[in-house]
Amino acid sequence: MSDTPFGFGLPPEEPENGDEGKKKDPTDGGQSAGGPGGPFGFGPGAGGDNPFAAMFGSMNPNDLGAAFQQLGQMLSYEGGPVNWDMAKQIARQTVSQGAPDGSKDASVGPSERTAVDEALRLADLWLDGVTSLPSGSVSTVAWSRAEWVEASLPAWQQLVDPVAERVGLAMGDVLPEEMQAMAGPLIGMMRSMGGAMFGQQIGQAVGVLAGEVVGSTDIGLPLGPAGKAALLPLNVEKFGKDLSVPQDEVRLYLALREAAHQRLFAHVPWLRSHLFGAVEAYARGIKVDTSKLEDVVGQFDPSQPEQLQDALQQGMFQPEDTPEQKASLARLETALALVEGWVDAVVHEAAKSRLTSSDALRETMRRRRASGGPAEQTFATLIGLQLRPRRLRDASRLWASLTDARGLEGRDAPWSHPDMLPTAHDLDDPDGFVHHEQADFSELDKMLGEAAKGSRKPAEDEPKPKSVEGKEDGKGDGGDEGDGKDEGKGGHDQ
Repeated sequence: MSDTPFGFGLPPEEPENGDEGKKKDPTDGGQSAGGPGGPFGFGPGAGGDNPFAAMFGSMNPNDLGAAFQQLGQMLSYEGGPVNWDMAKQIARQTVSQGAPDGSKDASVGPSERTAVDEALRLADLWLDGVTSLPSGSVSTVAWSRAEWVEASLPAWQQLVDPVAERVGLAMGDVLPEEMQAMAGPLIGMMRSMGGAMFGQQIGQAVGVLAGEVVGSTDIGLPLGPAGKAALLPLNVEKFGKDLSVPQDEVRLYLALREAAHQRLFAHVPWLRSHLFGAVEAYARGIKVDTSKLEDVVGQFDPSQPEQLQDALQQGMFQPEDTPEQKASLARLETALALVEGWVDAVVHEAAKSRLTSSDALRETMRRRRASGGPAEQTFATLIGLQLRPRRLRDASRLWASLTDARGLEGRDAPWSHPDMLPTAHDLDDPDGFVHHEQADFSELDKMLGEAAKGSRKPAEDEPKPKSVEGKEDGKGDGGDEGDGKDEGKGGHDQ
């Protein structure tokens, strides 16, 4: 029996030599995956080797009882919309099987930890001269792929749960109301299966993504603990393998990007919630394809739970074509572009005079972010959302123009308030944004604070406010509360 849970694993390689190719060891976890499956081993075109067929079709009869016990555990799951225990287990197993390029995860050695620590500390030193934001790294760490999985799962849970919950509710809503009471056990079973299937897909996706990411902020969102700057030495080496660039330069450039992200997320306290809120707002506007779900519910056979898996693989989500949904998408794409554009501009300024290959590394990273990758595929499949900063170059030009026009502090000032950030329209007309008078919210905040303080009525036992001369404002020893007319006098007439 496969050593992956429930027979799940990456799709096996298409046989090259007829029947002989089919005799390959099914327990290799799909290490030679290169067939028609999607980038995570699931999705349209994954072939007939669905997880449940693999579980029941290739097992030893002696394992039948264990398989049914595992299936029972899936059906009895009563947690949230995603079975995150399963997601974690499958992500770890996907990592242990190795990346598609054949590289295997390994513990980080002392020399690698030292190299990462030195690179991140040097990167912070270089950034001090090109941004007004201070260091955001409380500590530095070198992660293995498995350690990245452990550290990033809480963020994935925050991003995915709202949409998965919509699917779970939709599974009950597609049935007529008069049938829902009768079908209660079936609906509960389907929701348990839905949580298990989401967990399986997220687990595989995160496991494959662990073979690609180089730090904790690769997708423009903070996936790791706050203040912890991280690099994955194995993936850093993989990133620079075919670039003909010295490994030290590659590590330093990627350390600059990680450290720049950390500064932004540490010293713009509203930014994390702004980004995650944009993802959640977009997710709320996605509707489940009820016609597809109705087909699944109407034909659901408890003995063939892979039907739900197939439905998730094909995608059941459709963005609603409403002004609110378009605004949510624009807000998210603009926010991602502004974050990535700022990091791109700041890192380029720090690296251009110090790293001989900075231009080549910059272009490589730009193309990587613009073309998307495993993260984008994950969200596109599960919730129809692409985490692609489509306007990265426009945003980078805007931040660079701001630097030329206003200096470092003037460029970083828009991060002090979300209403000061450039909009999608500003990315179309960066010169207009750079040269228009920037609103100063500090004075407004000060005025509002003073107004709130002035309108507060003092308690009876609270000391009375004193005037400039040190006497009580607007009243004598036994006077009325006063209206301010006698303020500044030594007393007032009786």
